[in-house]
Amino acid sequence: MRLCFLVEEQYRHDGMPLDVVRRLTAWGHQVEVMRPGRSLIRMSEAIRAGSHDAWVLKTVSGGPGLSLLEAAAAVGLTTVNDVRAIRGVRDKALAAVIARAHGLPVPVTYAASRPEEFAQLPDADFPLVVKPADGSSGRAVRLVESPDSLTDPGAEPAGDGLLIAQPYVPNSGTDLKVYCVAGELFATERCSPLHPGHAVRERRVPLTPEVARIAEEVGAAFGLDLYGVDFLLGPDGPVVVDINDFPSFRQVPDAVARVSSAVLHLARTPSGGLVGTHPAVAPLPVPAHPAAR
Repeated sequence: MRLCFLVEEQYRHDGMPLDVVRRLTAWGHQVEVMRPGRSLIRMSEAIRAGSHDAWVLKTVSGGPGLSLLEAAAAVGLTTVNDVRAIRGVRDKALAAVIARAHGLPVPVTYAASRPEEFAQLPDADFPLVVKPADGSSGRAVRLVESPDSLTDPGAEPAGDGLLIAQPYVPNSGTDLKVYCVAGELFATERCSPLHPGHAVRERRVPLTPEVARIAEEVGAAFGLDLYGVDFLLGPDGPVVVDINDFPSFRQVPDAVARVSSAVLHLARTPSGGLVGTHPAVAPLPVPAHPAAR
C-alpha cells in the first residue's frame, strides 16, 4: 500500500508514529513522511486523487497538518482517523458539546476569550480547570482556586484562542488513560498534570466494565478508530476530561504492531473505520508480516 504520514515538528523524533512508519516499510509498504511545519509542500502534486491509499496524521492541535489532511479528504483520499472526527476532538469546546449531546460524562464547560471572564461564574464552581480550547500535551492547563487567581501573571501563556473552564473534579491525584487500538482497550494509570507532586509510576491497570463502556461510546460518538480518553475517577464515578486522536499508546503491549495493523485495515476500509462506523468489528489479529499491496 501507499501511505502518507503527516508528522509535525513536535513528534519528528518520537517513536509513535515513526516506529509505525518503520514497521510498515519493513512489511513492504510504501510510506512517505511529510513534515508540514518544516518543508515546502507542492499541494497540487502531493494531494491528488490516487496519490496514496491513506493519509495518517500525527500533529499538534492547531498545527498545519490538519489542513493538509482535510485537503486529502476533499479529493476523496482515506484519512486515519477520519478528518471530521479529528476536528471534533481537536477543538475542546466543540468536543465538550458533542460529548454531552451523546450523554457522555463530561464536566460542565464554559468558554471565554480571556481568563478574567470566568470571574462571572459563581463561587461554587471554583476551583476551575482552565485550558486552551486548542491545547495539547497538557499545555497551559492550570487549576484556578478562586476568581482572584484567574489573571495570575506567572501562568503559562495560553495563546490568543478560545479558553475553556470546567469545575475541578476531586480525585486521587491520578489520571486514567484508556487507549483504543482496533477495537481493543488498554488502560494506564499516571500522575495528573494538576498534581505534579503526586508520585505515581505510569503502569497498566485493569479496566472496569463502566470505564470500558464509556471509552467505546466515545469512539462511537466521535467516529474515532485510534484514540485515547483521559478519565478522572471522581466521587460520582468516571468523568471524561480529554480525548485524543492518535495518542502515544504508551504501555500498550506490542503497540507498534497493533497500530500498524490498524492503519492498514483502515486504509483498506475507505467506507468507515473500526469503532466509529463499525462498532461490531472484532479486534484485529496482529500479523508478523501483513502482505504489502
